[in-house]
Amino acid sequence: MVKKKMLLVVPMLHQGGFERVCVRTARILKPRFDVTIAMFCDADIAYDITGLKVVNLDVPAAENRLRKICNVGKRIVRLKKLKKQLRPDISYSFGPTANLINVLTPVCGKIWTGIRSYMDMDNDRKLRLFCGRSDRVICCSEVIADQLRRRFGAENAEVLYNPYDSVQIAENAEKKVPGMPDFTGKKVMVSMGREDDCKEFWHLIKCLALIKDEVPDAYLCIVGEGSFHEYKILADRLGIADRVWFAGLQKNPFPWLKNSTLYVGVSSMEGFPNALVEAMSCGLPAVFSNCRSGPAEILSDRFADVADRQEVLEEKYGILIPVMDDQKNLDPAAVTEEERKLAALLKELLCDEEKLARMSAAAKERALQFHDGAYAEKIRQIAADL
Repeated sequence: MVKKKMLLVVPMLHQGGFERVCVRTARILKPRFDVTIAMFCDADIAYDITGLKVVNLDVPAAENRLRKICNVGKRIVRLKKLKKQLRPDISYSFGPTANLINVLTPVCGKIWTGIRSYMDMDNDRKLRLFCGRSDRVICCSEVIADQLRRRFGAENAEVLYNPYDSVQIAENAEKKVPGMPDFTGKKVMVSMGREDDCKEFWHLIKCLALIKDEVPDAYLCIVGEGSFHEYKILADRLGIADRVWFAGLQKNPFPWLKNSTLYVGVSSMEGFPNALVEAMSCGLPAVFSNCRSGPAEILSDRFADVADRQEVLEEKYGILIPVMDDQKNLDPAAVTEEERKLAALLKELLCDEEKLARMSAAAKERALQFHDGAYAEKIRQIAADL
């Protein structure tokens, strides 16, 4: 049987949520589709692309406005040429930059655009263009799909949760990582994400400072790209520099997750937080802010009832907490009431091994529901409907 051709379009394959999903999609669909990845720039590839067909269109991002406009033209020309060569049945793009070029090159086949973050929902003009010119708008959460339907009448919106290979994650979690601290005898709270203000890591550093005396074996580990210079200064000023580990960008973050005690996320905005499900795959009990979008759909089995509720909610698969103040405050003397409440919750969890064990089992159970097979089957269904 002749395989359908699928072209995946992505700006780069540097570290990031939709970049990871793009590569994972290529691997999952390889047995069923003839898959090619087209990227605008091949700098700093963070994911394993061995055995995949990848084309570099070689139009990297530009700084000034004029060059950005020129880039759009160059990318359109080069992607159009590639589409004429490959004749894909489906061109599926990830993120607003790639979506724009995809919808402006309707050469052949169907066009799918991917809305992978709630942060992509603030440009009505682009969203209207994507919804109007796409055969399917692929959304990573029910919240995003519902918004597109209500705001733009996008009946072509489909929900496709991100895929995870629990077997591979388990194998990677057992690998040795040079330079990784010894987690033995420590209660490590871990959080993953690049150095971005929306991740709000300063709250976690202050929470650790609040519980350091009552939970003397408590530590905080932050895994993700960035210098985290100002956070290191904050930890030092709070007297906990030796108890906050900044792991940096890790191609294999899973040993850091597996050896931790608790996963905590305090993001003000997400799409579908990959790091949360990856942590749960490693058996980590999970606490996450009930932000838009994704966490409520992952941690609760009654999404419609808990979406947007700003209170502590102990759900079937983890604990949802209120979204915290997104105004960065690096003053070590400024501690908010919401930070005190979160610190009290974290202290309670770290000291309750039975509850952590129950949450760990629930986390693993939930993570298995986002397996590769379900993802591949949903794509097959969407493709069959066109």
